[in-house]
Amino acid sequence: MRKVILDTNFLLIPFKFKIDVFGEIERLVEEPHEILVPSGVIGELLHLQRNRGELGRSANFAFVLLEKMRTEGKVKEIESRGDVDGWIGKFASENEGVIVCTNDIYLKKTLQKMKLKTIVLRERGYLALV
Repeated sequence: MRKVILDTNFLLIPFKFKIDVFGEIERLVEEPHEILVPSGVIGELLHLQRNRGELGRSANFAFVLLEKMRTEGKVKEIESRGDVDGWIGKFASENEGVIVCTNDIYLKKTLQKMKLKTIVLRERGYLALV
């Protein structure tokens, strides 16, 4: 079963761009898969919720959405340690067939160099598997 890993900034997309990221994952990943969220991503969202303005509201929206998806059994938390982006890159390189959902420029470039698949935001309007 293919693993799909969520990065923090990917979870901020629904609030800012009004895109159903979970629906898009289902559209893009046709084979059986499980959606995983590293514990570090949850920690980052909790930290970002303290911000005022759009970032805080976006993080709060992402956290509530993520909790709903976890409660429904559509997303599973996985224990991570240290720098989240570093952990995601290492996990993806060590596990065959992982798809990383991210909007982080540096993480995208790192994964691209390793020839790993990613789901990214394109033209502020849709997600693409690259």
